[in-house]
Amino acid sequence: MDKLFLIIKREYLSRVTRPSFIIATLVTPLVFVLFFVIVGFIFSYESDDTKKIAVLDESGILKGALKDEKGIFFKFEQKPLDTLRKNFKASGYDAVLVLPKIDNLFSKDYMVYYYSKGQPTLDVEVHIKDRVRDALRDYKIDALKLERKQLEALNTSVDVEPEPIEKGGQDATRLTGAIGAGIGFIMGFIMYMAVFIYGTMVMRSVMEEKTNRIVEVMVSSVKPFQLMMGKIIGVGGVGLTQVLIWAIMIPLLMTIAQVAMGFDAEQQMKMSQGASSVNPEDTQAMVMAAMAEIGNVNWALILPLFIIYFLGGYFLYSSLFAAVGSAIGDDMGEAQTLTIPIVIPVVLAIYIMIKAVETPTSSLSVFSSIFPLFSPIVMPAILASKPPAWQIITSVIVLIGTSIFFVWLSGRIYRVGILLYGKKGTFREFAKWIFYKE
Repeated sequence: MDKLFLIIKREYLSRVTRPSFIIATLVTPLVFVLFFVIVGFIFSYESDDTKKIAVLDESGILKGALKDEKGIFFKFEQKPLDTLRKNFKASGYDAVLVLPKIDNLFSKDYMVYYYSKGQPTLDVEVHIKDRVRDALRDYKIDALKLERKQLEALNTSVDVEPEPIEKGGQDATRLTGAIGAGIGFIMGFIMYMAVFIYGTMVMRSVMEEKTNRIVEVMVSSVKPFQLMMGKIIGVGGVGLTQVLIWAIMIPLLMTIAQVAMGFDAEQQMKMSQGASSVNPEDTQAMVMAAMAEIGNVNWALILPLFIIYFLGGYFLYSSLFAAVGSAIGDDMGEAQTLTIPIVIPVVLAIYIMIKAVETPTSSLSVFSSIFPLFSPIVMPAILASKPPAWQIITSVIVLIGTSIFFVWLSGRIYRVGILLYGKKGTFREFAKWIFYKE
């Protein structure tokens, strides 16, 4: 036990004290925050490019509906189209917009023509479509002598309010599903990143020690299995340290960025969605409801289970990565070939997780939440959807049992492969190594 602790300590301290680890741990949150700040500025950026467009309204429907906005300027003309097309550049125009006469009030299609040397920019096209559509609607309402209030009554907003079927059951809100899906995605991707990043780190560490022949000295003092477990636990501790630092730094830096630079994430979201007409009080109420819903999530159950699945998934996949690392030298091409069977279940689990969040009670979701190669990613993603107790218990038991089995199996491969040189590891060789006697 003392030897195992020494190996864990060595693996942990040798990595957390590296300049590369310190730089990556400190720089990553800065890059993350900088990315979102830049995205915010991009969405809030208003182009200084201006467009002056001549409008030939043959339909007579616009009547001032086209207003200057965000560098787009319109001027109504009475000149013939040929004259405008010939002289629009000399008149300082960038384009000519033609609205043909309306022959059929019941037609659902209406084509306007935009004459210019190039395609209209997206903002110009959207602006024209929105204004012409609104003008057409108003024109048809008046021409058909329709009651505006009656037409507006046809636009009915429909919401689904969840209610418990049993008296005294836990009530839910419209945000419950969305909050659960969001939490599920976050947890699923955390698991995905942990398996790939830190599992690969274990494999590279094993390959490095084998290539440098340091392992030959180490196995003279400790058992190969202890060496492998010490490496897995030590690297896992490194990953946990890094994640905890990021969990503290990222929210802190985001807050500082918002205060220092005046960046308002909520306002930027409204602007990007064109939600200038959104009632601030409604938005605030929705935010408060979402925060309350997050608080109502059973974190006392979800967080411990997340840790269990994190550890189970990490030990399962990192042990397999360690076995692969022990069977090869410094040939990364060979490493990539042998890791394909490990990577494929992880990638499949991500796609299944996306579907499982949408339909957590489907047969695919239930099966994937129990199947040990998928469950570390899929099950945390649906925990917020409150799966039944039998599903959770079965999944945990199967995952723990499978993780123990794969750790033992990888240990059998590791003890042989780590001291074997000049021979490429194959799956057939792996099978032989498992049954080698001590």
